[in-house]
Amino acid sequence: MALTLKFSSSFVQLPAFTTTFSHSHSVSILGFHPLRLHLNTPKRLMIRAARTESKGVTLGFRAPQFQLPEPLTGKVWTLEDFEPHPALLVMFICNHCPFVKHLQKGIVNLTKFYMEKGLAVIAISSNSVATHPQDGPEFMAEEAKLLDYPFPYLYDESQDAARDFGAVCTPEFYLFKKDGRRPFELAYHGQFDDSRPNSNVPVTGRDLSLAIDQVLSAQPVSAKQKPSVGCSIKWHPGKKF
Repeated sequence: MALTLKFSSSFVQLPAFTTTFSHSHSVSILGFHPLRLHLNTPKRLMIRAARTESKGVTLGFRAPQFQLPEPLTGKVWTLEDFEPHPALLVMFICNHCPFVKHLQKGIVNLTKFYMEKGLAVIAISSNSVATHPQDGPEFMAEEAKLLDYPFPYLYDESQDAARDFGAVCTPEFYLFKKDGRRPFELAYHGQFDDSRPNSNVPVTGRDLSLAIDQVLSAQPVSAKQKPSVGCSIKWHPGKKF
């Protein structure tokens, strides 16, 4: 089909053309590449999510208090609920992030395995529903049910939990250890493993599982930890910490 363009009183006849688009992976609302149209030249459209690394939290940091609802059940969870456990894994995740989606099955398998060994686990979503409605509580409940999350998936509407933990990206992992009656202290704040979307590196959970093994067996965890890499947390418009 030919395309006709009108400029003032003149007409210009252009030859027919076709376009081809394909998505390499999901789009973050930040950091995407503009759409380019190519005439008669099929081109692969590359869209990349904004990459952010976990940072700025010191080992030994004490787990902050929180009071967060679980959309799937309606239960409100606090830090005190996990006091009887020897260790607590806190994960900041969300529904839409391609880095989270890449690790989802691995996260489910790893947490199921270690929860049977006494590890307490929670996941928190702090993304703004003003910019990312797909990360809202209704969809969180659906995600938790669909993927059979063995841990509570909590909604941080105020984003105060993300601020208090110092979280900046999804996924982000905080492993806290408990020594008797002392408060939970941060032992590991690093990556799940070396795998990334489209990296062809298998998802193993190697880094996180090694740290969990060391914490549960009361062994020291190396301070050399690779940061987690993912999408930036989507703050409420105009909100600053």
